[in-house]
Amino acid sequence: MAAETLSIDGSNLSWAKVGARVTFPIMKKILLALVLVALCGLIGCIPTSINPLYTGQDLVFDPALIGVWSETGDSKETWAFEKAGDTVYKLVYTENDGKTGHFEAHLLKLGLTQFLDLFPDESGIEEMDRSGFYKVHLLRTHSFLRVAQIEPALQMAPLDLKWLREFLGKHPKAIRHQKIGEGDDAQIVLTASTPEVRKFVEKHLKTKGAFGEPINLKRKQIETKSQK
Repeated sequence: MAAETLSIDGSNLSWAKVGARVTFPIMKKILLALVLVALCGLIGCIPTSINPLYTGQDLVFDPALIGVWSETGDSKETWAFEKAGDTVYKLVYTENDGKTGHFEAHLLKLGLTQFLDLFPDESGIEEMDRSGFYKVHLLRTHSFLRVAQIEPALQMAPLDLKWLREFLGKHPKAIRHQKIGEGDDAQIVLTASTPEVRKFVEKHLKTKGAFGEPINLKRKQIETKSQK
């Protein structure tokens, strides 16, 4: 069987001004870098996708999402959303140690179910003290969270990585993907098209275990000068 190819356009690698067609054997080496952008910490490591979950017609904007959210009032681990366009948010995810990740976030609806699609912005790569040749081997990917509600508390759940590993181990042709690593450390990267990813996600909305434990966040009150 001929090697399957993946087209990567310049928008995904604009920081390097590169457009290429990469065969999966080469792609597998490049994807090893994905652990650098996988969300960890509060939600643990999660599956990622080369393509987004949304099309332009799916996007919605809810101003209720704007603000700073955390598990508890005094938590240093926060999700800060602000408006960045008609249908796009800027998300700054801050871990307890102060390290941050900056993302483009899109709120979308698949039928009656809302999702957040997260895509790391270019700043993290641009700020890395590495050569351009090194940076060209890093590939930004999408991740998505099912949004059960936004108010009065933000409740989200990621596609469960353990479930996905086991499911694809039994049904490897269910969706195009690449498995990086082995055992409990293996990462799954979906390489399917947006329509294929959407179809797979919709099919498993009610599958037991397909989505992880919910993340419950409360809006963090911002202290004003008068309150200090």
